[in-house]
Amino acid sequence: MAEAYIVDALRTPTGKRKGSLAHLHGADLGAHVLKAIVERNAVPADDYDDVIFGCLDAIGPLAGNIARTSWLAAGLPLHVPGVTIDRQCGSSQQAVHFAAQAVMSGTQDVVIAGGVQTMTQIPISSAMLCAKPLGFDDPFSGSKGWVARFGTQPVSQFVGAQMIADKWKISREDMERFALESHRRARVAQAEGRFDREIIETEGLKTDETVRDTSIEQMAKLEPLAPGGTITAGVSSQTGDAASAMLIVSEKALKQYGLKARARIHHMSVYSDDPIFMLTAPIPATKRALEKTGMKLEDIDLVEINEAFAPVVLSWFKDIGYPREKTNVNGGAIALAHPLGATGVKLMTTLLHELERTNGRYGLQTMCEGGGVANVTIIERLG
Repeated sequence: MAEAYIVDALRTPTGKRKGSLAHLHGADLGAHVLKAIVERNAVPADDYDDVIFGCLDAIGPLAGNIARTSWLAAGLPLHVPGVTIDRQCGSSQQAVHFAAQAVMSGTQDVVIAGGVQTMTQIPISSAMLCAKPLGFDDPFSGSKGWVARFGTQPVSQFVGAQMIADKWKISREDMERFALESHRRARVAQAEGRFDREIIETEGLKTDETVRDTSIEQMAKLEPLAPGGTITAGVSSQTGDAASAMLIVSEKALKQYGLKARARIHHMSVYSDDPIFMLTAPIPATKRALEKTGMKLEDIDLVEINEAFAPVVLSWFKDIGYPREKTNVNGGAIALAHPLGATGVKLMTTLLHELERTNGRYGLQTMCEGGGVANVTIIERLG
């Protein structure tokens, strides 16, 4: 079978809400990573086959096929197409899957997968808010089929996170300790320069500006998101503004352009679970990926699992049994934010660079997504 190779991976720093990148148009933020990919690699701009970007709530400055708009805003050739996809929080991870599948099928040779999100300008669920004047309060309740199957119970990531904490008996204190560790690891990673190779300076910003110097005592003062609940902002992912991009090519392209493969896409799959719990799918998706590949947990050197909420990762630990010390070693979205459509490739960029830093071989990435979905990608570092 043909292989798909990762040649380059980069990202902007993540700007905090109303932070250093808040003023940027989404197309200009996306253009920044696309231009950098083209400039850093020996593939002529005319020879790119496609640009696949993840983006949610694609309205306002994110509308109109932001993948294509970003490419054009970068001043790159008119004939290169682009497509924007929405698999919720896993959108740019799915972009990697689509890019790799195109390369492995032999229909394309040079594809950029990535994503962009400007959450300061377009907050989460903005698209649904635009539908309210039309009489739609949510995407589900008007569907007879949905109501017949799932009833009228709320479909919400916040409700799902609380349901997970309750079902897996994860205490608020456990979640806050996990969140504090995410910030600690991120601060160490920044101090040691672990992100320096993967981040391209953007608008004068050179590092993620979301990492906090907090404490258990400070977290304990935060009000729950719902009365009587245990989920607070402190154990939830932060919003952010960011873009990310990854160059995926065929073996033919490696030889034609004299490129060096940094990693190989070893496995990619997507799997689903209960849409009301919403955030539990990384558990069965990880199990299925290991079954399909014949790999064991001990074969995996590092894991990146998106910290949408602390109980998502803590429940995964309980069911999967993978070591915490090899998971999100440089912190996760609680400290480093979750810029939605950009997060999938952002995490994979960090995973690749950390495998290179530690001389690891296999890295696994998974993340919860709206609708109870989860992608799993396993990459193999080369060289």
